[in-house]
Amino acid sequence: MCDDAQICFAEAVAGSAAWLGRGLSCVCAQRRESDARPSFDLTPSEEECLQRLQIRIDIAYDSSILEHQEALRALWNAAFPDEELHGLISEQWKEMGWQGKDPSTDFRGGGFISLENLLFFARKFPKSFKDLLWKQEGNRSAWEYPFAVAGVNITFMLIQMLDLEAVKPRTMVGAIFLKFLSEDESAFDLLYCIAFKLMDHQWLAMRASYMDFNTVMKTARRQLERELLLEDITRLEDLPSYSLLT
Repeated sequence: MCDDAQICFAEAVAGSAAWLGRGLSCVCAQRRESDARPSFDLTPSEEECLQRLQIRIDIAYDSSILEHQEALRALWNAAFPDEELHGLISEQWKEMGWQGKDPSTDFRGGGFISLENLLFFARKFPKSFKDLLWKQEGNRSAWEYPFAVAGVNITFMLIQMLDLEAVKPRTMVGAIFLKFLSEDESAFDLLYCIAFKLMDHQWLAMRASYMDFNTVMKTARRQLERELLLEDITRLEDLPSYSLLT
């Protein structure tokens, strides 16, 4: 079991010895409990938006809830519009990059919001979504990252990077993000799309293979943090990596 300072995504998402093994793990900054961290005051609007986002983050995926079932079916239809889904538990899900025939076991690391993120991506940027799903850009590795589980990992990474489970942001990156969130409540979903596309861009640039996934994620996270700290960024669409989306 992982300690608080380094949460392992492989245990968080599935806890099973699937073919992913421990190759996918969250990219979290290690820290000691005694480390002092600053906090940033929030405006009432920022505080309200953070609380609403935290409510989303706290919702676990529950296969018995109709809304969750419908969201999962909607994700399938967005990814495979010409292929009928035989059931919410089906070997077909492996085509999307889930570890097994039941995607609900993979949502434990990111909760329902990770499904919402994937669905937002599919609807907002369908071409980029399909490009990543089918690995249509660049010279790909013979052993690629699995699309869907990588997506859950990205949700988890962003929550950690932005310190979204804290009462107040404790990093400048987190404070800047909350300003964007107060102006656009879909900011987390949009940042997710940017992060996913950036991760794949780094993957190709580094000529990465499956075992390099953690290194690629760390590189993408650092790049995203640098871009959020640029002085001329007034909205997420100003981020240099936003231009990767089509």
